[in-house]
Amino acid sequence: MDLNDEMRHKRKKSPIIVKDRPAKIFKPESPSILTNGDLSPNIAKNGFMSDGMEEEIVQNPVVAPADTAEWQATIEQVVRNVVSIHFCQTCSFDTDAAVSSEATGFVVDAKRGYILTNRHVVGAGPFWGYCIFDNHEECDVYPVYRDPVHDFGILRFDPKRIKYMPIAELALRPDLAKVGAEIRVVGNDAGEKLSILSGVISRLDRNAPEYGEGYSDFNTNYIQAAAAASGGSSGSPVVNIHGHAVALQAGGRSDGAATDYFLPLDRPLRVLKCIQQGKPVTRGTIQTQWIMKPFDECRRLGLSAEHEAAIRKGFPKETGLLVAETVLPLGPAYDKLEEGDVLIKVNGEILTQFVRLDDILDSRVGGEVKILVQRGGRDVKVKVNVGDLHAITPDRFVSVSGASFHDLSYQQARLYAIPLKGVYVCEAAGSYRFESSESGWLIDSVDQKKTPDLNTFIEVVKGIPDRARVVVTYQHLQDLHSIHTSIIHVDRHWHPKMRMAIRNDQTGLWDFQTIGEPLPAQKPIRCKAEFARLETIGHEAATDVVRSFVRVSCTLPLKLDGFPRTRRTGYGLVINAEQGLVVVSRATVPFDMCDISCTVADSMIVDAKVRFLHPIANYAVIQYDASLVDAPVKSAKLATEPIKQGASTIFIGWNQNLRAVVASTTVTDITTVAIPSNQAAPRYRAINLDAITVDTGLSGQCGSGVLVAEDGTVQALWLSYMGERSSSGKDVDYHLGLATPVLLPVLDQIEKGLTPKLRILNIETNIIQMSQARIMGVPDDWVAKVAAANPSHHQLFMVRKVDCTIRSVKDDNAFKQGDIILTLNEKLITRVSELDMMYDHEYLDALIVRNKEIITLKAYTIPTEDLETDRAVIFCGAVIHRPHHAVRQQISKLHSEVYVSARTRGSPSDQYGLAPTNFVIAVNDSPTPTLTEFLAAVNVIPDNTYFRLRVSTFDNVPWVATMKKNEHYFPTVEYIKDATEPNGWKVRTWAEENGVMDAARGIMDEAGVVEGGGDEAVEKVLGKR
Repeated sequence: MDLNDEMRHKRKKSPIIVKDRPAKIFKPESPSILTNGDLSPNIAKNGFMSDGMEEEIVQNPVVAPADTAEWQATIEQVVRNVVSIHFCQTCSFDTDAAVSSEATGFVVDAKRGYILTNRHVVGAGPFWGYCIFDNHEECDVYPVYRDPVHDFGILRFDPKRIKYMPIAELALRPDLAKVGAEIRVVGNDAGEKLSILSGVISRLDRNAPEYGEGYSDFNTNYIQAAAAASGGSSGSPVVNIHGHAVALQAGGRSDGAATDYFLPLDRPLRVLKCIQQGKPVTRGTIQTQWIMKPFDECRRLGLSAEHEAAIRKGFPKETGLLVAETVLPLGPAYDKLEEGDVLIKVNGEILTQFVRLDDILDSRVGGEVKILVQRGGRDVKVKVNVGDLHAITPDRFVSVSGASFHDLSYQQARLYAIPLKGVYVCEAAGSYRFESSESGWLIDSVDQKKTPDLNTFIEVVKGIPDRARVVVTYQHLQDLHSIHTSIIHVDRHWHPKMRMAIRNDQTGLWDFQTIGEPLPAQKPIRCKAEFARLETIGHEAATDVVRSFVRVSCTLPLKLDGFPRTRRTGYGLVINAEQGLVVVSRATVPFDMCDISCTVADSMIVDAKVRFLHPIANYAVIQYDASLVDAPVKSAKLATEPIKQGASTIFIGWNQNLRAVVASTTVTDITTVAIPSNQAAPRYRAINLDAITVDTGLSGQCGSGVLVAEDGTVQALWLSYMGERSSSGKDVDYHLGLATPVLLPVLDQIEKGLTPKLRILNIETNIIQMSQARIMGVPDDWVAKVAAANPSHHQLFMVRKVDCTIRSVKDDNAFKQGDIILTLNEKLITRVSELDMMYDHEYLDALIVRNKEIITLKAYTIPTEDLETDRAVIFCGAVIHRPHHAVRQQISKLHSEVYVSARTRGSPSDQYGLAPTNFVIAVNDSPTPTLTEFLAAVNVIPDNTYFRLRVSTFDNVPWVATMKKNEHYFPTVEYIKDATEPNGWKVRTWAEENGVMDAARGIMDEAGVVEGGGDEAVEKVLGKR
């Protein structure tokens, strides 16, 4: 399963499958629906592979049955020039999300090794990819040019690398695109190696299609034909019967209609010639979007009869004119041109076509043009300065605190008709992960300082110390009427470097350099605070328990243990105010690689750290510095006797609005429950517990709280329990009570300054009733003993699942599924709390029923220190660590200790199909039973070279993956738990000097972006088991 926790499939999947490619982006254009050349796509934010062929099927070129011998000869020549492009856009940038996908291109200069494809393939940001020729020779490709506006880009490859076939090139002939001309689209259609689709050009003057909020071409006409190309065909050549490229496939409809849109080749041909001649590619703009409108609409806008007559006489084939659709505020044409202006002349020349307008602007960058438009029937003459289109297209970004930023692009400004200024959050993660949306944010100010551009933003952020809390104001591009305000916790410890990435068109890479080291965190100061009192009628002693609550916020810098969220907030109960000890749900604090803060009395914030994580009981103990808190925090008084079913109690909880709510209620049930496991991606889950339910609707609204007696004694914690991911893609939280007596032995040790070292049986149990027990072989005398020992619940426990442990246990001393436990150390077990004796014993003498026979065995326990993740490796974009406890609970065989927990979109792991829940068994035939052997094997592999992985899926299906190493964008990093380090973890990296270095960048994004659930949760109250 991938980071968005979609269903885990039983067999491995091909890394690139049509169903898995980024979803086609579309925008209704009445009455049709358009798609972006299908970005060959799969911007599904994750990319877990769907079922498909396990091996690529190599097909011979598919030629339409009606093709003549001449067409067949042409196709045979053309296919040699067409390449399949497999690429990664390695991080989110501008309008492009990080993605791994495939597309098509074709050779346009065989000597220099230039390939023409789409701009939405090359992308605006970092690109990494390779191409495959028709004879299956492979070669790396690097971007040479991506147009700021039009949907074409040029890639470079080394012709010397192609040894087994002559390389030819397709001539670009935009002049041969004619209405009625028969054409063929030759490319990588629908993920196949090669397919050939036939069509006839029906229009030459279609306006550029709009694809919604992503990248869209504009200020050009498009060619329309019926060819029904689909995913992967982006960048395919559109050829005529003579084998000339007359257009570039770029888009199509998504509603099933066989309609495709092709980019004319006039501008690509100009750019290609400039690059071949070593000339700079100038691109001019007046920051105005034009659209072609027919003469009848132009007349309604005010086109005079005199101008229409002159234009029709000079251009008898023209049917319309260019009309201003968007004039960017504060741009060169602002206050000079207006929306609805009909373009008549530029520099005294009647102008009716986009191509000629581009010619004029591109040749006058830095100069000015004279424009004549008609506005409401009158002539308006203006002089407009021509700007540099490249200068307003971002070619750099800065990464800091886990997020990435660049100046607002012309693409985004044009789409929303806003001034071309501001700092755009291209990777909204880490400290700058804002609520409700993952993209589209503009930073207005940081720490009460305005940030109108990237340079100012950099200087402001450089001056903010690590761990500082500062105010950030920001807007969303879709709602610029509203200004949002958040207080962020600045992370310069997990992500210490501030790095600038700059596009290098010579190498085709983005070069990274450190531009700022973190300022040390300021020493925290002691603060005074007072608790607000609950205004309730009665229950004064009980409601005073609010002084024992703190709000706990947990931020996770790296995705470990299959946990699906980047941030969690809940409430914790203070159990020792003098020591600052707080007990909180593990759904809030899942593991100890995190930043934790406690908000006391809604007035002050102090940092905290993890003291203890209970392996199965769903609670953690954290500790804050109590010397910093000058507030009447009260240590909660915990009940020593368990609450009973039917008992009256007071429910005090914290709802979704972070407000305390109170209700008198009754305990409806106390029973052993089984929290459903997440089948797609195992993650922490409480097992073997008795859960309390109460008779109030508030219990389902509150994920944190307590059940408290009238005298203020806390009888039970009310906790969130993380369960499965629903079919709708949202994570389910269960809200249940946990009786306080079960906490006391552990809490006593922690209060004494000890770290509990618990041992547990490696089993999950469920209850069985006596009717079932009899059938399974439990004798009548034992049934009577159960009734006497537990009058309220006549039950025994059956082994439902035996954890798969790394340490071997002798079969004759191991539990097996279906075993019924009678006694442990001669104690009859009828309550789940009676299993707690396992915590202090290396083994337990067990009396069980197996196959209707009563047998004894020595049941060994396992140390819980082995269950928590204490080492992790990021390699090729995959987060790898030992199989955590939830994996061992759900699997029957551990193939190795090298388990893939997560992966980054747009990474080699994403591209080549190494998915979460996979186990890596060997690297280049070197066995990798542990992370040590794995690191030793991968670190000797040279960068940018292929290697082999032997992998097993979660469901025991072996397969072999080939992958290319990329240390530039995805460096290898190792995290090792180390109590002597300030963060509790030591970090080691093998990053190259000008590479990314921050390997965790974007990894958390995949869980949140969807990725189906993200940080949302469905909250439920679990009734019975």
